[in-house]
Amino acid sequence: METDEAPRVLPFQLQFDKPVASQTKLAEWNPEKDLLAMVTEDSKILLHRFNWQRLWTISPGKPVTSLCWRPDGKAIAVGLDDGTISLHDVENGKLLRSLKSHTFAVVCLNWEEDGQLTKNDFDNISTYEDRTSRFFPPAPRIPRMPGLVSGDAGFMDDTEDSFRELSNSSHQRFNILCSGDKDGNICFHIFGIFPIGKINIHNFHVPTPCGDKQGTGDLLKASICKVALSRDLCRLIVMCSGQLSQEDLKDIQMDEYDMHGLHCLVLDTSIFSKRKDELHQVALQASNIEDLTEVIRASLTVMCKQWSDATHTFHEKFDSLSTLIIDHGLDSSPQEEFLSLLGGARTSPPIHQFLVNSLGEAGVKRVSKAVCGAGKELQLVVLDHLQPAAEIIGFRMGELRGLSRWRARFQGIGLDEKLINNAAESSGMFLVQVERFMRVLSSVVQQFSNFFNWLLKCIKLLMQEPSDQLLRYNSELVVIFLKFLYDQDPVRQLLEPSEVDHDVEVDLETLQRIRELVHFGGFMDCNHLQRTLLKEFRLMEASFREAFLNALCYNFNKDTL
Repeated sequence: METDEAPRVLPFQLQFDKPVASQTKLAEWNPEKDLLAMVTEDSKILLHRFNWQRLWTISPGKPVTSLCWRPDGKAIAVGLDDGTISLHDVENGKLLRSLKSHTFAVVCLNWEEDGQLTKNDFDNISTYEDRTSRFFPPAPRIPRMPGLVSGDAGFMDDTEDSFRELSNSSHQRFNILCSGDKDGNICFHIFGIFPIGKINIHNFHVPTPCGDKQGTGDLLKASICKVALSRDLCRLIVMCSGQLSQEDLKDIQMDEYDMHGLHCLVLDTSIFSKRKDELHQVALQASNIEDLTEVIRASLTVMCKQWSDATHTFHEKFDSLSTLIIDHGLDSSPQEEFLSLLGGARTSPPIHQFLVNSLGEAGVKRVSKAVCGAGKELQLVVLDHLQPAAEIIGFRMGELRGLSRWRARFQGIGLDEKLINNAAESSGMFLVQVERFMRVLSSVVQQFSNFFNWLLKCIKLLMQEPSDQLLRYNSELVVIFLKFLYDQDPVRQLLEPSEVDHDVEVDLETLQRIRELVHFGGFMDCNHLQRTLLKEFRLMEASFREAFLNALCYNFNKDTL
């Protein structure tokens, strides 16, 4: 029997009461760990353990309007006032990905994982197998910029796998991130990164049961308060505030139904469950293609920086020869002076002064090391990063071409076959451009090396020193270098963007042969050889963006109100 003296048990007890520097406006518990993420009024995101130990603090720089965790607790999604959704790593708060699917503030987020495992006819768990590893080594990493500390300029360190883990979703259960904005738009992203659909609550005709009568109305000035996807992915609950239009409700007694206030919509999203396997495959392929595209972009940036620094060293030394020629009152160019020296003519005063005093043996070796070393580094970046990324993209686009027949099979969903074909052709053309770039780079580096070997020979002779130990050179390659490479840079032309949209010169015979190859299954675009490597990459990236933005064309229907 209980007595008044017996201790009274309280159902709720205060565990901690800890102060925070700024007032907290949002808070979310991690679903898998004892972690609490909070957003303060000054838009800082704090991560604490249950014992109130702070792990990290980040500041997105923009007002934070919503927050939610990935179902496995390894990443957190942050909605911002400008419509951006940023994904951060739970370990250190590092930005993993930034999405811009909204144009208004993201007011709510919900990240739901499929609660049902798909089984095949033999009662085994059915999972999609990524076959890329059968044919290719592990995907290349983003190259590091020479001379920069890891993490600078956005390049990833070799030991950091969080970015790759976010999109390498073959081992994850199927999950979808839902986001709602201030304008009534709701977006869906598989694994939080691949967009598959977008709806607006203002486009719905809402049923309004009132007594024995049934009517419909449109939501006016409605704003989303909360979205929640069911565990089976078949229903989406939307809480919104606003009012219903009265056009279809004039015969209904309005006293029985309040037109203003909070409304709950239940949308039929069973398409996510019915086509889960197909959506999983497309999301995996497309998000990995996006990662590989980042590898290519970073590779081109690194290559452009390395080659630009090397050619700057070359011109910094050799531009002084033009000044010496002018000072000696000669009407000639550096190329003509070098050709005269190569042809056996007597050394002119400016050439002698340049080779012996200005440049010297040490200068030639230093410039040779800079240019030829940069050429070898570019070749390594292409072989280790750029080319493997382009090859894997081509393979994945080939698989997506097979999946692009969804639209015919499933009537209204899936990838657009024509857009995917265009993207696949763009990836093939980019791979052709990479191979051409390697040929150009190899030729340029060889001719630079041959030219520097000849200069060393000349300096040794002018200094009356033995030159038997020097590498041999080819006179014909020296002539070609002086005529076509001394004041031109085909490598830089293929890498760097220019203010003028220039084209690469291709002879008419080659263009005619390319047009003839179209009839035998060649690329339909016959002008790809006239484009630079950078321009080809931009066209490929644009074709991917267009194809993947149309990955799911489906009209979600409202089920009940």
